[in-house]
Amino acid sequence: MDLSLFQQHSPTRWEIAAHGGMRVPAVIFADEQLIRAMDNKVYEQICNVAMLPGIVNAAYAMPDAHWGYGFPIGGVAAFDPDEGGVISAGGVGFDISCGVRTLHTGLQLQDIQAHKQALAEALFYYIPAGVGSTGAIRLSHTEMDAMLHAGAQWAVAQGYGEAADLQRTEEQGCMAGAQPECVSEKAKQRQRDEMGTLGSGNHYLEVQHVTAIYDREIARVYGISEGDVVISIHCGSRGLGHQIGTEFLKEMVVSAAQNGIKLPDRELACAPIHSAIGQRYLGAMRAGINCALANRQILTHLTRTAVTRVIPGARLDLLYDVSHNTCKVEQHMVAGETRKLFIHRKGATRAYGPGHPDVPEPLRAVGQPVLIGGSMGTASYILAGTTQSETQAFSSACHGAGRSMSRHQATRQWKGRALVDELASRGIIIRSPSLRGVAEEAPGAYKDVSAVVAAADKAGLARNVARLEPLIVIKG
Repeated sequence: MDLSLFQQHSPTRWEIAAHGGMRVPAVIFADEQLIRAMDNKVYEQICNVAMLPGIVNAAYAMPDAHWGYGFPIGGVAAFDPDEGGVISAGGVGFDISCGVRTLHTGLQLQDIQAHKQALAEALFYYIPAGVGSTGAIRLSHTEMDAMLHAGAQWAVAQGYGEAADLQRTEEQGCMAGAQPECVSEKAKQRQRDEMGTLGSGNHYLEVQHVTAIYDREIARVYGISEGDVVISIHCGSRGLGHQIGTEFLKEMVVSAAQNGIKLPDRELACAPIHSAIGQRYLGAMRAGINCALANRQILTHLTRTAVTRVIPGARLDLLYDVSHNTCKVEQHMVAGETRKLFIHRKGATRAYGPGHPDVPEPLRAVGQPVLIGGSMGTASYILAGTTQSETQAFSSACHGAGRSMSRHQATRQWKGRALVDELASRGIIIRSPSLRGVAEEAPGAYKDVSAVVAAADKAGLARNVARLEPLIVIKG
């Protein structure tokens, strides 16, 4: 990336002045090394986002930003519905509400060493993974609509988990305003037997251990210590979310001109929030969020079953569940005035700071957990939202490492079998139905997650709390 395109306001804040059709500036949060390594496509895409009607303050990109469909992955933008603001399917993404949840196990590293192999096999047996993976659950039409309406709350009511899980999940496990009737029958059919499945791509279940604590007070409140074993689950809304995105993007492209919207890029297809199509998309997208929340809740139940079969007495309590790939209505302060805004976060995580009422009461004093996924052979991180992030980027932070090369490039450079063997030599057990999928997700195909987290911490987007390293990876 050419740094002359930016005005540098701090070591981690790079601004692009509004020019051409841009309605607001664009801002990228990154250190110099990260921004130099970003593809010019990130610059182009974030500038295009800044051209959309009703955008507020600026278009933002997180330290893990890379090329995406429409919005860059790691893109954040807020829109005011009363100023012609839009909702963009490309600003949410295809895997609606893809997210991460992390579970305590109550175990220490030494407690599982003798059980690692058995635990890996049990998790691989109980957790369906891979392209087109299906589970044991098959929903009727009535059950599908009930799930889309109530999310993880529906899953808990069906016996997949505990009421306490809902208190540690964004939106208490249910996104209000979901309209299952706005979801097509084709989308529902694709999801009919995919509940409780990981899917493929960068989705995973990892058994991890805490190798470093950076903020002991926040870690104490979160209940984590060095040597602890935790389990993280990364997945989303599977085929249903992808179908919703595909269908509404096509419809929004056609309707844009009718709504007086000139698109800088067809992939940024959008509609006014108050329009009929905008409202239908919001209803369907919120149903997609509930699908993802229910999916991770069912996977939590399956994980508990697998772990307790191998280690009886293990207690898997939920630390937190966060989503990326969403658009949510939030109250934010803009120029001294509280405004209701529609916040698009594509490959970005909400990061509310200390005292925010939407943070669960036991965690509120230190801020919302922000769960940053690694890349199979690299570390993951737990961060905490900050008050500063509210003014920086509408309480948003990064969500992972971010790809540095395409999946096709990765398969040309790495072989799945060799990667599995290499990671095994480091004590990391990989279980996957696809060696090609392993190669596509090679750790070297991603940015340095530690550098991304350091940049987010330095920028004040979120505070670094703990480092987690993988022991077992179930990969889609």
